[in-house]
Amino acid sequence: AGPALASLRDESRLRVSAVKDRPRAGAIPEQFLALSPNTRHVIAVDGAKSRLYLFENRQTGLRLVADFYTSIGKSGLEKSKEGDSRTPLGVYFITSTRDPKSLSDFYGAGALPINYPNVLDRKRGKTGTGIWLHGTPSTRFSRPPLDTNGCVVLANPDLMRIMQTVGTTNGTPVVIATQLKWVTPESIRPAGKTFDEVLETWRNAKASGNLDQLLGSYSPDFESYSRTLTDWRGVMKGEVDRLHGRKLQLKNVSILRWTDTTDTMIVTFDQTADDAPFGSTTRQYWSRQTGQWKIFFEGPTSRPQGRNSKSS
Repeated sequence: AGPALASLRDESRLRVSAVKDRPRAGAIPEQFLALSPNTRHVIAVDGAKSRLYLFENRQTGLRLVADFYTSIGKSGLEKSKEGDSRTPLGVYFITSTRDPKSLSDFYGAGALPINYPNVLDRKRGKTGTGIWLHGTPSTRFSRPPLDTNGCVVLANPDLMRIMQTVGTTNGTPVVIATQLKWVTPESIRPAGKTFDEVLETWRNAKASGNLDQLLGSYSPDFESYSRTLTDWRGVMKGEVDRLHGRKLQLKNVSILRWTDTTDTMIVTFDQTADDAPFGSTTRQYWSRQTGQWKIFFEGPTSRPQGRNSKSS
């Protein structure tokens, strides 16, 4: 009973700590620079605290509506390869909802797969699939803090609350961090405003038809589903030609920031052009290179980014 008792003590300690050490009122994780009104909820996971935070995106900003105890990978955080029993770190998006009827009892009340490995993960050579938020078997209420093969696991009532809140809408952002840094919304607005200007420069170049200026926003190692920057020049020329001087607008813009060894912006927006059959939801990954922001990935959000194999 020794190991089981130690696990229960660890879980109890983390649960009590979460009650004592609450986020400051009104504070949010620093990754959420800007959110589209279409993004109704966001999720943030603090690995060190084994805690998941659920936010509602209101007109007045993010509001913390609930938080829950979670279990993460047996080997901790920062997944890098298949089978390492680690939970990934980064900015992810829910890709689907798995009904419990389609799963074994091991996954409990259902599952919410996320898009690991994301674009940045693949760029860094990370492997593995099947990272889900899911429940526990019917014979267990919860699992020890370090007990999964990489997934984020919650008690079934908690997972059901999340699934009922988020609904079947794919694309809900999920930030997984070693330790969340809580900040005031006012403190991150300057960074969001500065990047708005970068994005506006990109939009102006595309709208004006200045192809050389537009491609100057892209990194030499750019790729989009196996297309290189040379291939992308043809794609951009086609899109610029279809605009024919029409006004290009970016709507429903969300900006999430991930900072570790590099500084990355994950930007999602709708592109629309007046009176033109030109509209799509686009996701870009920008990195800061020698003091300048450059795009190293761009593509539609609807395209699958990986298999959703089972994990635990």
